Order: sequence, then C-alpha cells, then structure tokens
Amino acid sequence: MSGAVPATGIAWLDLRVEGDPHPRRFDSPATLHAYLVRVERFSPEAATLLLEQGEVGPPDARRVYRVRPLRP
Repeated sequence: MSGAVPATGIAWLDLRVEGDPHPRRFDSPATLHAYLVRVERFSPEAATLLLEQGEVGPPDARRVYRVRPLRP
C-alpha cells in the first residue's frame, strides 16, 4: 500500500470486517498485522496477504476482511 502520509505523520489504515458496519483503525501495518494474528486469529501468512492485497476471505479467513488507507 502506498500513498502520501497525512500531515499528522501517521498513515491510518481502516480494517473493515464483513458484517460489521464500523471500521477498526490502525496506525501502521505492523500494528494491524499484530492485531490480526492475536485477536482475529489469522495465520501470519493470511495477515500478510491482507496487507499486500487489501482483501482476504475464505479459506484464508473466516469472513471477508478489507483494509484501506484512511482518506481525509
């Protein structure tokens, strides 16, 4: 994922989970990766796949997950 870093210096990422109308917001890909592995119980490979492709779903995850940079 590339793009300009906002004036705050943090390139926020929004994680959207199938069935949940509210995104979860993360301050870095590393923070999001740790959350996916620890809380959502992703394999490290599935978490990396989501960060690289922006979307992952079955069979790599239980539901469809999408990640996008926050657009001001």
